[in-house]
Amino acid sequence: MTTGVSAGAAGGGDTRQAPRSITDGAVARLRSRIGIPEPHPVRAHYGRPGADAFRHVAAAYGDDNPLWCDEEYAAGTRWKGLVAPPPLVGGDTLVGEDEIVEVAPELRDLMRGDPLRGVHAFYSASSREWWAPLRPDTRMWRRGALVGVHDKVSEFAGRAVHEWSGQVFGDADGRPLAGQYKLMIRTERSKARERGKYAAVEPRPCTDDEIRDIEAAYAAERPRGPRPRHWEDVQVGDELGPLVKGPLTVTDVICWHVGMGMGLYGVAALRLGARNRVRIPGFYHRDELNVPDVMQRVHWDPGFARRSGNPTTFDYGRMRETWLIHLCTDWMGDDAWLWKLSCQFRAFNYIGDTQWINGRVIRRYLADGGRPAVDVELTATNQRGVVTTPGSATILLPSREHGPVVLPDPPGGASTLAQALDAVVERFAE
Repeated sequence: MTTGVSAGAAGGGDTRQAPRSITDGAVARLRSRIGIPEPHPVRAHYGRPGADAFRHVAAAYGDDNPLWCDEEYAAGTRWKGLVAPPPLVGGDTLVGEDEIVEVAPELRDLMRGDPLRGVHAFYSASSREWWAPLRPDTRMWRRGALVGVHDKVSEFAGRAVHEWSGQVFGDADGRPLAGQYKLMIRTERSKARERGKYAAVEPRPCTDDEIRDIEAAYAAERPRGPRPRHWEDVQVGDELGPLVKGPLTVTDVICWHVGMGMGLYGVAALRLGARNRVRIPGFYHRDELNVPDVMQRVHWDPGFARRSGNPTTFDYGRMRETWLIHLCTDWMGDDAWLWKLSCQFRAFNYIGDTQWINGRVIRRYLADGGRPAVDVELTATNQRGVVTTPGSATILLPSREHGPVVLPDPPGGASTLAQALDAVVERFAE
């Protein structure tokens, strides 16, 4: 867990901690941790996710594709049964038991604490890939480590560090299924400069005409499902979507948590919440009734969100990531495979905002091993015309000439999570 997390576009809190400088020594110490696996501090939300977990996760981001949750329907597809919706296979605390349960004794001093403690951290981007389907009731493993530390010049102020962490996930036999890589940007930007940045954003009520347009868009959406989208029928410039997501409500955030859990800070209720306050006291602040509550409430407490410099509450960046995934899976059909997806969290998505999710095919080609593939660019754009979440994806499609989709290989042809994580570290090397 990083400290000094700022209320950035993907969420987070305000620790009221004075910003500190980034030093060469701190960066060197951080780099010395690259590739060293360590256990996750929070137990996964789903131990052995089954059909109900698949359904709850899909519902959390508004996806009604029966491939994820209707056993009879899924049995008639090329997968011959249920497969997990892509967002489930990953996430900060969604699935997986730790393959590494403790740091090696000789490395504990190196791994203790945060070398950049007090330096602001912004959850800025995510990159994911999927190599094989997750089936119901599979025992899963996860292995995670810091995978990249890159010195940058910040657009806002002086020095910044791009800190990439990675997790890879596998089945009961350790076969790699998926990977997720998260970018935290550590900056020296002062709180004073951040405050007031979003003051010009003013929430406004939706008109009746806008609600009618949104409802009509929802009514027109549906997954492509059993109709194959053949590679030969796709051309550069083809459009994906739109999907509509919004207007965002606190209810949407609650439904998100029902499916996705409470996230990497281990937020819990009552007695369990009291134990969590002992574990991470800095994550709790007193509310107006002098009750300690989580900084995460910037997502549902308007008063606390305003204290963080925002006009009102806002979503999580990972919500919009799942919306981009939803656009891809609706478009590609059941016979295809979503291989890779990356996105950046550039602006807040406030309660009352509506995001329009769109995509466009920018490349059609034969990928590794002659796999028919397309690359697409993706955007989530709000009603103000601001692109809050740009992204990209690679999708493998069935082909009349080349046949059904052949699943992609894990990085470096890895057959274990250890090999997969090592290959990811090599990929993120400067």
